[in-house]
Amino acid sequence: MQMTEKKQVASMPRPRVRLVRYLMPLVLLGLAVHILLPQVATMEHSLQVIKGMRLWAVALAILAQILSYLGNGYLLRTLVAVTGEQLSVLRGTVIFTAAASVGLAGGGIAGSVATTYRWTRGSGINAEGATLAGWLPMLFTNATLIVAGIFGLIHLLIAHELSIWQAIGFGLMLLLLLLVASVATWGVRHRPQLTALAVRLGQRWAALRRRPYDPAPAEAAVARWFSAWDALRTGGWRGPVVGATLNTVFDMLTLYFLFIAVDHPVSLGILLSGYGLPLLLGRVSFLPGGVGLVEGTMAALYDGLGVPSGVTVVVILIYRFFSFWLPLLIGFPLIPYLQHVVGNANDSSGSKQ
Repeated sequence: MQMTEKKQVASMPRPRVRLVRYLMPLVLLGLAVHILLPQVATMEHSLQVIKGMRLWAVALAILAQILSYLGNGYLLRTLVAVTGEQLSVLRGTVIFTAAASVGLAGGGIAGSVATTYRWTRGSGINAEGATLAGWLPMLFTNATLIVAGIFGLIHLLIAHELSIWQAIGFGLMLLLLLLVASVATWGVRHRPQLTALAVRLGQRWAALRRRPYDPAPAEAAVARWFSAWDALRTGGWRGPVVGATLNTVFDMLTLYFLFIAVDHPVSLGILLSGYGLPLLLGRVSFLPGGVGLVEGTMAALYDGLGVPSGVTVVVILIYRFFSFWLPLLIGFPLIPYLQHVVGNANDSSGSKQ
């Protein structure tokens, strides 16, 4: 059992927790400012909007964002519960927030997955539960964003607020995500074929980079997907779906309450049109958190739907501060705390042996 777990840990990417890399998202803030620079002409209007903001609605936006992150904690809790383990919502929220900070600060998806696994494992969860907590949250949250993005795209097409190139671009993005989901679903019924496909794709990618190729990581990743599917298909998927839905719904409510705070409430169709597609675009981009790209796309979509530019700038920047920058900064001090907790857990387990 211990040898199996050691092999599993060895196949996980090693987390790169370096404080210097935490400055990377702050540097990329310049990109967001650059993309929003055309909105500077409306700065005077934006200042007037800020002065007239309703503080009670801002408070509701903050509360909604807190509940959104607790939704992530509930998502981790339900994933480890599939294996019969218990993890508190608060501990799951702390782990998710800190791991997201590691990923956005330069560790990428691999760093986020590895640190989630390590900290969940250090919280007393077995290897299988920690693996589910590491790899599956992104799958469920992206699925809810795809649903929101599809409804937003439909509204934009009905409202005729998309150019032909925008419609093609967003449509191809959704098609790509749905294709990945379809391949994954097909693969669980044709497991040897999916494993062989993953190995071939890895070989071609390594050949393009002119690097040696080891098929073991690809085979291990596909095996983890099969293990996760087997654990969830008996009904264990319901809780994670609820957690991911809570995360997305409360995140949208954050944006909605900010529109109310600036005295410009929007319909559900407009809200979805400017929400799902930009966040999906940010997920598939190479920029951490889609910084700059999300803000610019949101601004373009809401402006095209008739939202005043001054309102758009204020709402988007405050929303991104609440949903992206603030959790990112809060996650930094949580990293040494979790490292300390995991270190103590390892020391105590070693002393017992």
